[in-house]
Amino acid sequence: MASLDSFELLVKYIFFGFVQGFTEPIPISSSGHLVILQDLFGLKMENLSFEILVNFGSLIAVLIIYRNDIIRLIQNGLRFMVKKEADAKEDFNFIFYLIVATIPAGVIGILFEDQIAETFDKSKTVGITLIITGIALWIIRNLRGKKGDSALTIKDAIIIGLAQSVALIPGISRSGATIVAAMLIGTKQETALRFSFLLYIPVSLGTLLLKIDDLFESTAQNLVIPYLLAFMTAIIATYFSLRWFMHIMARGNLKYFAFYCFIVGFIAFILL
Repeated sequence: MASLDSFELLVKYIFFGFVQGFTEPIPISSSGHLVILQDLFGLKMENLSFEILVNFGSLIAVLIIYRNDIIRLIQNGLRFMVKKEADAKEDFNFIFYLIVATIPAGVIGILFEDQIAETFDKSKTVGITLIITGIALWIIRNLRGKKGDSALTIKDAIIIGLAQSVALIPGISRSGATIVAAMLIGTKQETALRFSFLLYIPVSLGTLLLKIDDLFESTAQNLVIPYLLAFMTAIIATYFSLRWFMHIMARGNLKYFAFYCFIVGFIAFILL
């Protein structure tokens, strides 16, 4: 019986690691799906540290995919700071805008994270927020902006940052909110996608640092292997999901994610 319970525990964590990892990059809200699945199957993740760990797994996948952009930004950012070389200014500005866009979600998350989680941690509420996500995706489905990296402004960064803070609500997709905001202000799809996922890096790192004590406490409670398997699953699932989403964005097929959010949102609101 003990071995059966241990096997079920492993399956549970691998399953949630896959769901979190696969849904993190695409605009359908990973946190909202975790809420729905926990209610649907009667499975509960006992603490927030698990979600933080699998988010960190997703972060590693994002770092792998965008490694060349990250290296270039760091190198050129330092070149501009030290040598003031004009051709490095665009990347320096891009880094600055990422920092600016990080602030709203960081401040709101620190001040109101617990209240937001308690208020919106219900499937019916997530159903409503998923429908809202679907509407936003439907609005931008045919938009084709003209602003590239060099045309971004501090105002754009603040708008995208505020959109990311709204995504603290389960059911509001982080990638969806930031991409929608970026495209509504006229950015190209490629720029919107890159800014959104590079913006994910400081937010994920900040969350991990703030909650690292909880993570160590959980892994000390006989959860090392389940957490490790979920972590590895999240890395793999996020990597392939993000690669797939990049192709979807290039073809402009966001309407299918809108349909998905409508369907799942209505099911969650009516049946759960």
